[in-house]
Amino acid sequence: MSDTNANANGCDGVDPKQRVGAAFDADAMQRARELTWQAVERIRARIAPGMRESQAREMGQRTLVEMGMGRIWHPLLIRFGANTLKTFRERSEGDPELGANDIYFIDMGVVWNGHEGDSGDTFVVGDDADMHACAAAARQLFDEVAQRWRERGASGPQLYGYAQERAQALGWRLNLDIQGHRVSDFPHAVYRAGDLGEFEGTPAPGLWILEIQIAHPERPFGAFYEDLLV
Repeated sequence: MSDTNANANGCDGVDPKQRVGAAFDADAMQRARELTWQAVERIRARIAPGMRESQAREMGQRTLVEMGMGRIWHPLLIRFGANTLKTFRERSEGDPELGANDIYFIDMGVVWNGHEGDSGDTFVVGDDADMHACAAAARQLFDEVAQRWRERGASGPQLYGYAQERAQALGWRLNLDIQGHRVSDFPHAVYRAGDLGEFEGTPAPGLWILEIQIAHPERPFGAFYEDLLV
């Protein structure tokens, strides 16, 4: 029996923040992850210079419907340019048009077959070297922090402490207002798990989203990357 299935059966010693529902299935969770990444790629392929943020969101929502999503569990976010510095809870500034040399990210939370997918990545159009470096750095930081979790079983605060250390070493500013969260069979919110960055235990595989958001140290843009810890 997997750890996550043991959680569902209410075995002694399971942290309440890592419990799952009776319908939880680890394979379904992985499939939700795969479908969400497929959706990110489909939407990315349809975004082009001259499109406005609002148009990109509308197109993204149509794409999810085409793909047969169950429902959205958090609003689809697509941020262009300086809006890549905004956190999830902040509204975009205006309705910017994507330029010929520009940066943007896609962040989505979608329910597929009763299980939550949550993925996000940053993309660049044109040849601005700083923008390409920023997008690559967000992915690199995610990979390094996820590897620290795999190797050491680090807690949430330890993971984000390490993320801040590595971001500074690489020359980027880490946004510590963004510190990951639980996912599960829908809705994960019933477990009141809080942010990953506040979870003092070792995050179980397949239940936590690691989020990385960074900013360029001088220019008005940033990058975002998130995925399931597996």
